Amino acid sequence: MQNSEGTYLIEGELLMLKKWETLPDFMKNDAVREYYDLLQKKKVSMFLKRAMDLVGGVILLIILAIPMVIIAVMIKLDSEGPVFYRQERVTTYGKHFKIHKFRTMVSNADKIGSAVTVGNDSRITKVGAKLRGCRLDELPQVFDLISGDMSFVGTRPEAVKYVEKYKPEYMATLLLPAGITSEASIRYKDEAELLDGAEDVDKVYIEEVLPGKMRYNLESIKRFSFVGEIVTMFRTVFAVLGKDYE
Repeated sequence: MQNSEGTYLIEGELLMLKKWETLPDFMKNDAVREYYDLLQKKKVSMFLKRAMDLVGGVILLIILAIPMVIIAVMIKLDSEGPVFYRQERVTTYGKHFKIHKFRTMVSNADKIGSAVTVGNDSRITKVGAKLRGCRLDELPQVFDLISGDMSFVGTRPEAVKYVEKYKPEYMATLLLPAGITSEASIRYKDEAELLDGAEDVDKVYIEEVLPGKMRYNLESIKRFSFVGEIVTMFRTVFAVLGKDYE
């Protein structure tokens, strides 16, 4: 379907970038414009990206429905609290949404510690530790894929308080949906261990870890292509299975 402005739609969902003048004011700076102009030339890849997220998300939901029910039961038997962890995160154009993840920590963990997790975090439950090891806690994000709040590949959705600390250039990562995985996720798969022992976890994350991740995120936007995203998905599988990338 095509509207009067020539923007293609699938079931009402915009597949192309918004016009520059309609972006939120906090995103309209020279640094973001560079990335915006690059993405404007990748309309076919952006179309295929959303199509893959929507179709792939529905297929995965069908395949994963029973395993997710089993995991949900395990979580409830292991500790008190909800099955899902629904922290507010930020995605395309600064939109706030509540991410779907299986709860791997004690209930209300974000109120008794940092928004990021360290290696020996005492808030992690027994079942949660196993889920995190294989990244199975990410499975419910299939709902966010279907809704369009997330994509298979893209900058991991940060908590609101970290986005508020973004440098102007970092805002370019909000031109595309947040992702389940990314090159930064692969490179920083042991992020929790990096933060382990830090006196001020939030300070170390903002000043040391986040800039490193953003270098990969921004480079990924510069090189954005549909084929490249497929490659990143395979690299993620290998990383989960134990392969290290340098």
